[in-house]
Amino acid sequence: MKEENAVKNIRRFLLNALLLCGVSLLMRTVSVSFNVYVSNKAGAEAVGLYSLLSGVYGFALTFATSGIHITVVRMVTDALGKNDHGSAATALRQCICYCLVFSGIASACLFFGADFIGTRLLSDARTIRSLRLLAFTLIPIALSTVFNGYFTAVRRVWKNAAVQVAEQAIRIASVSVLLSLLLPRGVEFACASLALGGAIAECSSFLFSFLAFLHDRRKTVRPQRALRDSRSIRRTLLRTSLPIAFSAYARSGLISIEHMLIPTGLCRSGLDRATALSSYGLLHSMALPIVLFPSALIGSFAGLLVPELTECCTKSNTRQIRYICERVSQLAMLFSIGTAGIMICFSGELGQVIYPGTDTARYIRLLAPLIPIMYVDTTVDSMLKGLGDQVYCMAVNILDSLLSVILVWLLLPRMGIMGYVVTVYVTEFVNFAFSVTRLIQKSGMLPKLVKWVSKPLLCIVGATCAAHLLFSFVTLPTLSGGLRLSVHIVTTALFYLALSVVTFGIDREDIRWALNIFRKADASQR
Repeated sequence: MKEENAVKNIRRFLLNALLLCGVSLLMRTVSVSFNVYVSNKAGAEAVGLYSLLSGVYGFALTFATSGIHITVVRMVTDALGKNDHGSAATALRQCICYCLVFSGIASACLFFGADFIGTRLLSDARTIRSLRLLAFTLIPIALSTVFNGYFTAVRRVWKNAAVQVAEQAIRIASVSVLLSLLLPRGVEFACASLALGGAIAECSSFLFSFLAFLHDRRKTVRPQRALRDSRSIRRTLLRTSLPIAFSAYARSGLISIEHMLIPTGLCRSGLDRATALSSYGLLHSMALPIVLFPSALIGSFAGLLVPELTECCTKSNTRQIRYICERVSQLAMLFSIGTAGIMICFSGELGQVIYPGTDTARYIRLLAPLIPIMYVDTTVDSMLKGLGDQVYCMAVNILDSLLSVILVWLLLPRMGIMGYVVTVYVTEFVNFAFSVTRLIQKSGMLPKLVKWVSKPLLCIVGATCAAHLLFSFVTLPTLSGGLRLSVHIVTTALFYLALSVVTFGIDREDIRWALNIFRKADASQR
């Protein structure tokens, strides 16, 4: 029986990993491609204007959901684990009421406060119309978050994935049509097109989630007498959600302040408003998504480390904790250093192919050296959460945001857009230092700088040089610019992988560890 359960767990892990990775890559690809379309059609200024109001909208969204997702997951999982379907149904009803209260307040504040926010806080009256449109999305998103948490709790994440894909398709169609109709009326209406298209997509997503929930609840949340009274369930809801909510408010509020300060700081450096918004849009909404695109691969699997390490903690298996942390950190560093090298090497081609006629390549080149720090930090955060250090991660993230606000306020008036680049570097390094130090303390792992850092650096330098040398002799005249660039990148990645094996940056033990889960499954079946 134990062996059968082990096989089932392994299969579930693999299926979830493949599903999450596939959906994440698909959504990230579609998102970046759509950003390219919007940027080319609406212009960098409109994208920058939408990025400006996204900080305020992000805070409103954080208040509207107020930590409800993880609360739903925990409460429904706990009730169903005890076969208490009545308590699960009661918990869902109370979570819906909780969301209606918080999202209703957030929606009203954003709608009626749009004038004040747009003119006083954002210093741009062109955002008022978009803020009012976005206010209508808060209640549907909050309710969708409840249903999303329910599907996660009952292990049917494929329904969440299906809803996300449908939502993105509707968003693309709506925004495309609205841009064609409203773009001739100026930047304000281009920004409003993005907001209205998002509102249509979010309302559709809520409808899909609600219908899927109505169909699904008969299987898992059957009507029966609850083993717990509603007052006890309400206390659990508030005790779980409010601490998460307050910490999220702090970080989201700081991020909102940062978004407000950036255009103002750029204007104080000597830029006019349109140029400031264009520079901000180029860096934040065009270059950064390209730099973060490959993180979809590592991020999907990083999230699955949480239950693995939690189980090890429960069993006090310190040796396995250390082994997992060392292997995952090494592979994350190997992947991220290779990605950074490719981004630096092909930044000019990436900028030209994806955003022709813009200065995006420059910002990709500036941000690419940070990729190992950003990607590894994401993985380390997931491992710390698996080891029970969620509060520490949140505290570090709040510190990160606070430092960002201070640096943006100090540096942008003096250095312009380069001040924001410096801010990103400083905050990412600080976050990384705190997180890695904590992981070393908790896991007892011993970083191997030569194998984890030096060898990958040498390998990616050798791989990019070999690829450039190869394609200086071999030309691909029949391929378009995008396909030619893809061939160059894939070839460089293969050279990097081969050199990593030759130099023992990847050794037999690493390969054995990576394939271990498949071998366990085969052994159990035999």
